[in-house]
Amino acid sequence: MADFETGLARNPANHQPLTPLLFLERAAAVFPEQCAVVHGALRRNYRELRDRCVRLASALAGRGIGRGDTVAALLPNIPEMLECHYGVPMAGAVLNTLNTRLDAATIAYILDHGEAKAILVDRELVPLLRLALTQCTAKPLVIEVDDPEAAPEARANGMGGLDYEALLAEGDPGFAWQPPRDEWDAITLNYTSGTTGKPKGVVYHHRGAQLLATGNVLSASMARHPVYLWTLPMFHCNGWCFPWTVTAVAGTHVCLRAVRGPAMWALMAEHGVTHLCGAPVVMATLLDTPAAQKRPLPHRVQFVVAGAPPPEAVLAAMREAGFGVLHVYGLTECYGPAVVNEWNTAWDALPAPEQAKLMARQGVRYQALESLAVLDPDSLEPVPADGVTLGEVMMRGNVVMKGYLKDPEATAKAFAGGWFHTGDLAVRYPDGYIQLKDRSKDIIISGGENISSIEVEDALYKHPAVMLAAVVARPDDKWGEVPCAFVELRPGASATEAELIAHCRGLMAGFKAPKRILFAELPRTSTGKIQKHVLRRQAQEA
Repeated sequence: MADFETGLARNPANHQPLTPLLFLERAAAVFPEQCAVVHGALRRNYRELRDRCVRLASALAGRGIGRGDTVAALLPNIPEMLECHYGVPMAGAVLNTLNTRLDAATIAYILDHGEAKAILVDRELVPLLRLALTQCTAKPLVIEVDDPEAAPEARANGMGGLDYEALLAEGDPGFAWQPPRDEWDAITLNYTSGTTGKPKGVVYHHRGAQLLATGNVLSASMARHPVYLWTLPMFHCNGWCFPWTVTAVAGTHVCLRAVRGPAMWALMAEHGVTHLCGAPVVMATLLDTPAAQKRPLPHRVQFVVAGAPPPEAVLAAMREAGFGVLHVYGLTECYGPAVVNEWNTAWDALPAPEQAKLMARQGVRYQALESLAVLDPDSLEPVPADGVTLGEVMMRGNVVMKGYLKDPEATAKAFAGGWFHTGDLAVRYPDGYIQLKDRSKDIIISGGENISSIEVEDALYKHPAVMLAAVVARPDDKWGEVPCAFVELRPGASATEAELIAHCRGLMAGFKAPKRILFAELPRTSTGKIQKHVLRRQAQEA
């Protein structure tokens, strides 16, 4: 037997840590004049983008921010958010992108838990940050971004922070930034609400970010120089790693502050957009745009959708409008999409209802994910691939998170038995494709954002008139799902639907509050447990 070990050790010549940061260096070296960023009237090529990112890294390092430090970002999809995805980790720091729809109390908790040393904030969001900072102990360096595309009244906001462009001026584009010492080093921190308690901090490493980014290239069929429209929030799983994906193939990032139908159609037509991602609500926004404000598309546009599967009528309307649809599935804990409905061209000959049925399946593993299984949650044995037997979706591979920050118990539970337990229930078909059937954690996915039913229930219970409350998902044409609450009032107490909704909105982000509240006696089992499956059916019928 040959000896394949002696004299064949790893050394710097044959082993380097994987990182997506080198995508930018390569794009700038090979395609320096290629358009990298479009934002309103702004155009930047890859040489300029690279220099700004390195300046950011240099300036942060000059202010003492480096390895292991957290830099938060409260920004919409603007060029500065893209620059953070390179400049912050180039300084050795960890980027924590914040959901701009969160309430101040949750942002305050995240800033404290993540120990943010600095935060970049768009001036439109300064009032939100100012309130959050009154509720936390963290005292991060505040860096204000003045986006010319923001409304004048938003640009007038300010809290005396350091101007972003002034910070870049402190940096050196010749700064010798260092790649990670180890590809296991943290690159970003993302918070997910889960089902109970405080948000959990999901830690990504450089290796996973690089692999998922290249996996996107394969799954989304991206050729060189794609044009990507930023409809998916970059704060959500780091934009499913597309800030690195698009740069890997020297594509153009078309930034967009807010998802609005006419603006999307105009940008797609003007810039020849080839790809965009989002929840079903983005599809609805595109299709519901008045005909007079739609624009002819220069070619077929690939829409990558996650969340609720598109209904047959929506699929037909998207195709007629000039879109191809790719259905993916994933979680924050696996860097975004790690499962893809790999379309078989033979299915194109099937009737539309059959195609929609096949499209509703979540699919098979990404190339970047080593194992995808549907297992019995107790025995960890595979369930029969019969399309009927329920099991829990589990994953194993290099695009699964490092774990939850400062939460070893939750991390151990998530990785029990050597698998990542998603908490989602599914079936597996004979061809290996999986399809979700229920969410064991009762998570509601509304507009691509997770809402914990327990969090909403807790808010309802804080109202003095509420005796019992249960929250389930109700299908919604626009948002995919919305929270629907069932409430039993205390004897002699009174409350209206509008009153309880307003009560909830005062305790949490508006998108988490129930859209409907139904007053009824809640169905229970013999042991007193509320039967949510009955309520889900009632919510659909309502």
